[in-house]
Amino acid sequence: MDRTKFMHYLPWVMALFIAVVFVQSLFFKFSNSFETQHIFGTIGEWMAGIGFLEFAAAGFAAYGGYTVGTVELFASLLLLVRKTQAFGAAVAFAVISGAIFFHLFTPLGVSVVINEAGDRDGGQLFAMAVLVWLFSLAIMYLRRADILALMGKSGPATA
Repeated sequence: MDRTKFMHYLPWVMALFIAVVFVQSLFFKFSNSFETQHIFGTIGEWMAGIGFLEFAAAGFAAYGGYTVGTVELFASLLLLVRKTQAFGAAVAFAVISGAIFFHLFTPLGVSVVINEAGDRDGGQLFAMAVLVWLFSLAIMYLRRADILALMGKSGPATA
């Protein structure tokens, strides 16, 4: 495969990966699974512990999964349409940056509890978040002309 074809398909492969990661997690977020309760509950407790307003911390614990899932679904849809792919990557980058922050700087940690028995995922959720972060950043770079066009500036053409 020549470089031109590779560069044409690369953002699509990365966008599809991000969309699959986000969409497969929707079952857990929208069904309020144990894993979702643990993740958002841990973050909500941390927020309350550092002085966030009680209603904000409790709201994040109770509804954070639904909110983040909705944003991830929105980003996935945007990523699968060429004209909105750069914007979808930016939304994905923003939401996954928050996830990485919470993994690194809160009691949630890199290895997350995944069931009531206390088993951990060995960092798989965090590793997927890092890949999504890198791929969304790469898509924004490859589609930078689209982002510049939205801002009313010109840049290099993209495939």
